[in-house]
Amino acid sequence: MPEGLSVVLLLLTAAVLMVALAKAARLPSILAYLAIGIAVGPHALGWLRESEQTERLAEFGVVFLMFSIGLEFSLPRLVAMRWQVFGLGGAQVAATLLATLAIAHLGGIPWQGGLALGAAFAMSSTAIVARLLAEKLDLHSASGRRTMSVLLFQDLAVVPLLIIIPALADASRLAATLGLALAQSAAILLLVTLAGRRLMRWWFDLVVRRKSAELFMLNVLWLTTALAYFTERAGLSLTLGAFLGGMLISETMYRHQVEADIRPFRDVLLGLFFITIGAQLDFAVVWQRFDWVMLVLAGLVLGKGVLMLAVTRLAGADTPVAFRTAAQLAQAGEFGFVLLTLASQQRLLGTEVVQPALAGMLLSMLAAPFVIERSRAIGKRLSADAWLRQAAALQEVAAHAMGIESHAIVCGYGRSGQGVARFLEREKIPFIALDMDAQRVQQALAAGENVVFGNADRREVLLAAGLERARIVVLTFPDVPAALKTLGLIRSRRPELPVVVRAADDAHLDELKRAGASEVVPEVAEGSLMLAAQTLTRLGVPLRRVLRDVEEARRQRYAALRERYREAAADDAAAPAAAPKAAP
Repeated sequence: MPEGLSVVLLLLTAAVLMVALAKAARLPSILAYLAIGIAVGPHALGWLRESEQTERLAEFGVVFLMFSIGLEFSLPRLVAMRWQVFGLGGAQVAATLLATLAIAHLGGIPWQGGLALGAAFAMSSTAIVARLLAEKLDLHSASGRRTMSVLLFQDLAVVPLLIIIPALADASRLAATLGLALAQSAAILLLVTLAGRRLMRWWFDLVVRRKSAELFMLNVLWLTTALAYFTERAGLSLTLGAFLGGMLISETMYRHQVEADIRPFRDVLLGLFFITIGAQLDFAVVWQRFDWVMLVLAGLVLGKGVLMLAVTRLAGADTPVAFRTAAQLAQAGEFGFVLLTLASQQRLLGTEVVQPALAGMLLSMLAAPFVIERSRAIGKRLSADAWLRQAAALQEVAAHAMGIESHAIVCGYGRSGQGVARFLEREKIPFIALDMDAQRVQQALAAGENVVFGNADRREVLLAAGLERARIVVLTFPDVPAALKTLGLIRSRRPELPVVVRAADDAHLDELKRAGASEVVPEVAEGSLMLAAQTLTRLGVPLRRVLRDVEEARRQRYAALRERYREAAADDAAAPAAAPKAAP
């Protein structure tokens, strides 16, 4: 069995390989860490032994995760979201607890064990869901806000649950223990929120005056650890202190720098946490009770999802939003493993229950990225209201495009789209802009601009915007897959129509050109030219010479890019012809 430095090297090697594979397959790295834990754990290869030190270090992954989540939730924002946090989140946790209690009772599990199992199942994965929503820029959407509110309540609910579960072993002291825990929680919250806000600003101002990046980083690490230690010594959880620290820093000007500094520690330690979770799985017990594993998986994905769908719909959300919210919460969570382990240690649940529950929870987390990815499309198909809204939006696009011809279609009305529109207006060229941000569209319409809500990668939306009559299309959104899809739709109807595409850089220039882009404007390249122009002007170089140099650089760069595209196209054309010659 490998030991010491060999274990560290093996874990790092496995992490590098598995995370690389996960990234290549566009899967969350969390799944790679879980797979590593399952493989190297004591129930498989046996490279990773169970130890209190390893588990303690891994727990700090969740601590730093909660700290970074706290940075996203300032106290005023938490107060403003109180109904969704405590109303929607409380209803979800209560519904899951009651449903699990009922099923556990039918399975012959005592109510104490059923309550502990329900508490574990009520948790969802903040690590998986928050990261997926952040990657999709979906944290502040209607479903994203509801999801994060419920996750926040779950994280807060862990505090009393960590006290209630040990007390269930001695039900006679349950009321006294719970009362003491609530009093401790209230005192800590009041102390930190009332005294901590001004103290936090003063302390960070003092640290920043030293102008030391090293001191700033040490201060962030110290603060996270100190608050976690403080709340744990007060009888609460490590994670509550970390969350409160992040929430207090979120009200200062340093939150973005703190978030950037803390991310490497959070990601590495969180990876270790998931490795230790995967290592707990015993395949021998799982195989013996495979039917229970499938029951747990179905309960978490389908049962918990249906409960959340009903709760969200009763709270007034429309069907697509409710469906996406339910799908985003239909899995187990990091704290669920903590609660399940605690219930096992207190002998509230036996191994024959814990191992199938653990396996089902892990499988639900493995399925979570796929469920969340598909939830948006499925939610739209299930909703008749969504079809009506799509039809109404399509009619709105057609109404705005009616009566204009030889116009430009601007797809995306962010800063780039607005800049293009200003020049079109100045030259009296008619245009219609499409955008998927409802708030931005409303603001533009209020300002009298010809902007309408619509998804440019749908054929019917482009036709309604007058694609057959347009002189040019400008794609300003940076999403390359969406741009490729839109180019395919345009070329299928108007092969000759000029299409100008914005790109973040020239990495996808060839691909966009092959898809039919007439011109691709790499944002980084243009930005560097403007930066050079400003630099030369400030150094006293005559403006005429600066403009000449910039134009020459632009001409050479785009000529090189076009030449590279022509060579790639020639190679692609020659490849099929050369293939028969090489055949025997």
